[in-house]
Amino acid sequence: MNKKTKKAIKQTTTLVVALIVVLVGISYFANEQLEQPEQPIISEAVQNYKPLIEKYAQQYHVASYVDVLLAIMMQESGGRGSDPMQASESYCGKIGCIKDPELSIKQGVYYFSETLETAGYDIELAIQSYNFGKGFIQYVQNQKEQYSQDIAIEFSREMYQNAPDQSIYSCLRKEAKQYNACYGDIYYVQAVMQYVPDATEQ
Repeated sequence: MNKKTKKAIKQTTTLVVALIVVLVGISYFANEQLEQPEQPIISEAVQNYKPLIEKYAQQYHVASYVDVLLAIMMQESGGRGSDPMQASESYCGKIGCIKDPELSIKQGVYYFSETLETAGYDIELAIQSYNFGKGFIQYVQNQKEQYSQDIAIEFSREMYQNAPDQSIYSCLRKEAKQYNACYGDIYYVQAVMQYVPDATEQ
């Protein structure tokens, strides 16, 4: 075998090895992408309300929680309808009394600021209370506990079982039906926080 042939074989071998390394790298990257699903995104309809959310978050001293408020709106309505923060019940005690998106946002941000302060800035307790009502905060504090999934289920079950008319509630999830915990959404915290970037650092 002459030098020219040896050189050609060496170059070919080097090229093949390099190609294998590249293919392995691409395969690893693809697997990494598959193993890390993308975070659910905030819809454009919700993003359009960000300036208003920022305005009232500043007014009610919760400016650092804009991402959480956007996530709450995303979970509540996806930015649709005349009450995108679903804030009517906290405003007038019944569903559907708010017909103006800006009033909905103002009330929703105000109510969140109230739950946050009452919850001692326990963000998970405040978020769940946006769904359950501020009575949940008192319930947790009376038991000298913090927010947990178990206490959310327990509260929902008690409220549902003691409701004068259970027919006004529908179990949003099959797990809620299993626990007989059909008051509110027992997984509201997880549902909201999936939309918050770097939620674990909040």
